[in-house]
Amino acid sequence: MNAMDSAGVGVALESSALWRHFEALCAIPRPSKNEGRAAAYVVSFARSLGLECHQDEAGNVVVRKPASPGMEQRKGVILQAHLDMVPQKNEGHPHCFDTDPIQWERDGDWIRARGTTLGADNGVGAAAALAVLEASDLEHGPLEALFTVDEETGMTGAMALEPGLLQGEILLNLDTEDEHELCIGCAGGLDLVVRFPFTLEPVEPRSVGFRVALTGLRGGHSGMDIVLQRANAHKLLVRFLSDVAHTLNVQLVSLDGGTVRNAIPRESFAVVAVPAAHLEPFMQKMAGYQRMYQSDYASVDEGVTLGAEELACPEMVMDMASQELLLNALYALPNGVMRMNPKLPGVVETSTNLAVLSTGDEEVTMQCLLRSASDSMKSDLARMMMSVCTLAGADVQFSGGYPGWKPDPESEILGIMRDLFRKLKGRDPEVTVVHAGLECGIIGAAYPGLQMISFGPTIQHPHSPDEKLYLPSLKPFWELLTGTLRQIPERG
Repeated sequence: MNAMDSAGVGVALESSALWRHFEALCAIPRPSKNEGRAAAYVVSFARSLGLECHQDEAGNVVVRKPASPGMEQRKGVILQAHLDMVPQKNEGHPHCFDTDPIQWERDGDWIRARGTTLGADNGVGAAAALAVLEASDLEHGPLEALFTVDEETGMTGAMALEPGLLQGEILLNLDTEDEHELCIGCAGGLDLVVRFPFTLEPVEPRSVGFRVALTGLRGGHSGMDIVLQRANAHKLLVRFLSDVAHTLNVQLVSLDGGTVRNAIPRESFAVVAVPAAHLEPFMQKMAGYQRMYQSDYASVDEGVTLGAEELACPEMVMDMASQELLLNALYALPNGVMRMNPKLPGVVETSTNLAVLSTGDEEVTMQCLLRSASDSMKSDLARMMMSVCTLAGADVQFSGGYPGWKPDPESEILGIMRDLFRKLKGRDPEVTVVHAGLECGIIGAAYPGLQMISFGPTIQHPHSPDEKLYLPSLKPFWELLTGTLRQIPERG
């Protein structure tokens, strides 16, 4: 049972349709690249309303709703949200994102999930679009609702949109996470995959095996939360491993941790072999590093823990030369905020996130996501990271590059929404450019001249099990959305 029934939540929100659709999406497993059931829900729902519906080869769904009476000459509006969610869970949690529904619960004014991501990013946006399609009492011009797939792992749904599919002139992206903001621009991104080869050699005699775990970090969205200077679990673990490898002859077997490239890793694990003669100093160093990390990150990651569990000593370990190259490269690799935007105080311009490490057959694979509002700075960062990794003898591959969204502070839709926001809330909105990937950049490149703006309710800590949705922000989000639809001007 959930901590609060859906009817109660719906009454509190004064938009029961929005909540009903969000709860339905929570019940549908929809991690990135496995959104088929969520898309089927949208298609079935649209057809039940008798609305025109089209699903393209990539899996994106477009639903068209005619204008309400007297609004036929208004400019067409596209409501856009993505169906997939980031699958993150706490270590040891039994949840399977491919088969299990999200178990949500109420915590005061917040809704959160039990040990997993909630999927409010971007389930709430998708639910709002579905509620608009369902509503019979709203005033609006011609509407299209675009539900994209695979946003979180590369925006491949948006990239695969069929030419000419969209007809509207204004796009309302429902994927921003602060009720006080109107977003008019975003960073572009680039995926990096690096493969570090190694060979196996026999473990040194009289060694003891351990699984070392760096856990307890808060993680978060690798774009929105990168400015908070939270710790990266891989970087902290590698710092410790580099020390004990050099001073205590600790041998590395594997490095693993992180699950998706757009989440700051909260946990990192290594299997090592420690010479029996060095067990005491190994444990002393580990305790010292834990104290140091807890002090250094007391204000942002107070729960950091570094520990080790003894296990059967492996017979084979990484060859020493490859181990040294790997640890040196990971230690030296740029990570975090690289440059703040000189034109927008407080906004990150360029960053990178060492997201995923996995050890396979004589190879360690690393995944990173590079972000920047500047194409030249993104290219410079890519070359920097490639230089470090190639010096270590690794294979480097870039893919999935997508453009940023250049802000237009003079757009008509911004003026309309700014005035409406002021009337609804008695204050000006914060007009922002976010350090995150929004599909607006990709869609805008495919449909030049499209006016775009992004907004949404308040969601904190997306891409981590701490994700939570602020319930009191849903009503003003709904009012802003529906009020905007009423005020869309006529075609010129």
